[in-house]
Amino acid sequence: MEVQFLGGADEIGRSAVLVDDSLVLDYGMASESPPQYPVGDVDPDAVVVSHGHLDHAGAVPSLMSRGQDLPEIHWTPPTRDLATTLAEDTLKLHGGTMQCPFTVTDVRRMSQVSHTHGYGEAESFAVAGYEVTFFDAGHIPGSAHVLVDDGDTRLLYTGDFHTDNQRLVAGTTSRPAADAVVCESTYSDVTHEDRDSVERRFVESLQTTIWEGGTVVVPAFAIGRTQEMMLVCAAHDVECYVDGMGTRVTELLRRHPEFLRDADALQRATSHARFVDGRDGQRRRIAEQNTVIITTSGMLSGGPAMTYVPAIREHPVNKIAMTGYQVEGTPGRDLLDTGSAEIDGRRLPVSAQVELYDFSAHADREGLLTFLDSYRDTPVLLNHGDRTAAFAAELREDGFDATAPVLGETVTL
Repeated sequence: MEVQFLGGADEIGRSAVLVDDSLVLDYGMASESPPQYPVGDVDPDAVVVSHGHLDHAGAVPSLMSRGQDLPEIHWTPPTRDLATTLAEDTLKLHGGTMQCPFTVTDVRRMSQVSHTHGYGEAESFAVAGYEVTFFDAGHIPGSAHVLVDDGDTRLLYTGDFHTDNQRLVAGTTSRPAADAVVCESTYSDVTHEDRDSVERRFVESLQTTIWEGGTVVVPAFAIGRTQEMMLVCAAHDVECYVDGMGTRVTELLRRHPEFLRDADALQRATSHARFVDGRDGQRRRIAEQNTVIITTSGMLSGGPAMTYVPAIREHPVNKIAMTGYQVEGTPGRDLLDTGSAEIDGRRLPVSAQVELYDFSAHADREGLLTFLDSYRDTPVLLNHGDRTAAFAAELREDGFDATAPVLGETVTL
């Protein structure tokens, strides 16, 4: 088995792995400016998508522009729906420009070749000469570890995963037998704060600001993080509005209760929240209320946050509570580092309080090591991280057979 890394090698974004020139595992994009896509020119027989985040599924429609000879697409039902939603959103943002390598027709074609599967060996499927099995990865609803078996070699592609429980999904407990592992390493040098402790500090901060008469804007990723914040607010009886693409994603995820840790809890959280449609100046009126607003974008790079942050920025009693990692160069990172951010082309100083909470849906260093402990006698290829070589060296010191492939590299297993 030959494995080529077309993206996500020593980088976070545009994950794509090509197996034997015939099977692609993930085909994502990096939401930089301009967006970055996997390298090389591929013509696979099939695509298997681990989960519905942009950096893993965002470029899949570009593989649909080959006329009648389309590759099959295999994913879980939530991943199919999320990937379609992301593709439609990308078309709204970049459609018709050089920054978008697919069309509306390509997105429609995905449904023609789409095949959905659940978790476990009972749901294994044959594709392009391989037997493939999905295992719950505990990252977002529908996320999967992907086991690829050609009869001689069993390759485990972890996708993104978390070993601890979130309110939305339970952590992964799957450790399928494998002859080689391609493992994500996003937080290989980070120890997450205990989730209960993070949640407690977050809720206390929201409650304090509301008690003092302020407004809290909670920038959150539409997929996974928005619903997690809704669940936290509902569990602690904190009133909240929900705005942006997260509203559509919430309804989508509720259609797949079997992929949620507690579907009833998400139903209660949905009933507890107030959803915003953005009409007739609604957002500016909400920003003047003594309330919590969960909104995209999570890094302040677009979405309704472009209205809410300028509206609350001048008052020190107000708060912006960031809920995830802020990539260098994004407005969210600028705000954390400098106290100001470029919003809609304007550099705005922010007097409101700015806080960061680690609600990551990825395994941290301990989680990665706990997971990999089951594969001490197995070659480990690290991807989806910005320090893969360093982490590989650390694993080798601990007795692992670990390497960090570079972009474009082909590894024979």
